[in-house]
Amino acid sequence: MRSDSRLANQLRKVVIKKNYLKHAAGSCLIQMGDTHVICSASVDEKVPPFLRGQGKGWMTAEYGMLPGSCTGRIEREAARGKQSGRTQEIQRLIGRSLRSVSDLTKLGERTIILDADVVQGDGGTRTASITGCFIALALAVEKLMKKGLIKASPLRDYVAAVSAGIIDGEPRLDLCYEEDSKAEVDMNVVMTGSAQFVEIQGTAEGVPFSQKQMDAMLKLAGKGIRQLVAMQKKLVSI
Repeated sequence: MRSDSRLANQLRKVVIKKNYLKHAAGSCLIQMGDTHVICSASVDEKVPPFLRGQGKGWMTAEYGMLPGSCTGRIEREAARGKQSGRTQEIQRLIGRSLRSVSDLTKLGERTIILDADVVQGDGGTRTASITGCFIALALAVEKLMKKGLIKASPLRDYVAAVSAGIIDGEPRLDLCYEEDSKAEVDMNVVMTGSAQFVEIQGTAEGVPFSQKQMDAMLKLAGKGIRQLVAMQKKLVSI
């Protein structure tokens, strides 16, 4: 039995509240169990120097955990003067995931910046950030279209993410921190609404895992992502 009484193939309780922030171009609060992330989208009417004059836009992401989001205070990275390697990795993952389902030529020479701020962490913050940032992105795109700034949506598909792992020899979906901290294998999976893989991050903690175990985790992740995409579709259209 899992600590929260879920079955091995069950997601944590998911609650998504769109338009959570008043001033953002698009936003939502995504809650996956005790992991809560505020995702927001901002529009900048310019692109990075390497894209200037090419007639296409850009999407990028920033990620952070608030000081009180975990049991011990997390020091603000701004106070240290630099971002951790973990933060940079997650930001790049979010950005890659969103660009994978986007036609940037339809965005024009503008940038959409996605911010994922973890207000409470209990495992799976990066995967919740991807799922929530897609909703914020879709809402921002909808606003750009209503204003007549773009003619067609650059979004080609939905994208969501979830974790899976091996605990006590059993494949499990959507690990909370307690499970993640003792997992024999920890995997993060990003997939599109059409069941195409964007990224798979899988790591054995001590003992290697088999092809059979990997297939079992991917099957669980696919099931969970289909459920998350179904929730996205109820909130935003592309």
